Amino acid sequence: MKKVLLLGDSIRMGYDDYVKELLSGKCEVVYDADDNGRFSAYTLWQMNQLFRHFGPFDAVHWNNGYWDMNIEAPMTDPIHPIPEYLHFQRRILTEIRKNGARPIFATTTPILASGIAPDTSGTGAEIRYNDGWVRNYNEAAKALMASENVPVNDLYALCLEDAHFYKSEDLLHLTEAGYRRCAEQTAACILSVLSEN
Repeated sequence: MKKVLLLGDSIRMGYDDYVKELLSGKCEVVYDADDNGRFSAYTLWQMNQLFRHFGPFDAVHWNNGYWDMNIEAPMTDPIHPIPEYLHFQRRILTEIRKNGARPIFATTTPILASGIAPDTSGTGAEIRYNDGWVRNYNEAAKALMASENVPVNDLYALCLEDAHFYKSEDLLHLTEAGYRRCAEQTAACILSVLSEN
C-alpha cells in the first residue's frame, strides 16, 4: 500500500482525518494530529522528524502560508517574507525528493476580509490575515512549483466556489463543509499523482 504524508498548518489539521477516511484501503495516510506545521521552517523540521520515525513515503502533500505571512506584534514584518518563504519551500521540496516521495503543494485558502484570529490548534498564537498577502504568497509559490514541475492542489480556487469561501466565524479557518471539500480534492489529487508513472 502506498504511504502518504500530510503536512501543513491548522487548515491541514481540519481536513487530514477526512483525507485518511477517503483514502482508506488505498493509501496509508500519516500526519501529526497533535502539532501544527506552522511556518515553513517549522514544517521543514517537523517533516524531518516524521521521515525519521516513519521511513520513506510515496507522496508528501504540504501547505504553508498563513503563519509565514503573519505579522505578529511587536514585529512589523512577516515571519517569512516571500524570499525567505520561497527559500524554505525549496528546502522542503528538496528533502521530499531526497526521501524518494512525489511532492504535492497546496495553496493557502482565500480570505473574505482582513482581520485577526487565534490559532485553533493550541499554540496560543494569533494569526493576522489579508487576502492580498495570500494571493502574493500563492503566486510566488505556484511559480516556484511550476518551475520545479510540482503538482499544485489549488485549495484557494476550490474555496472560491462558495460565496463565503467556506469560512467559519473567525473568518480564517473553514467550516466542516469546507474541510470536507478540501479533503475530497486533496484525496483526488494524491491518487492522481500516485497513478502517474
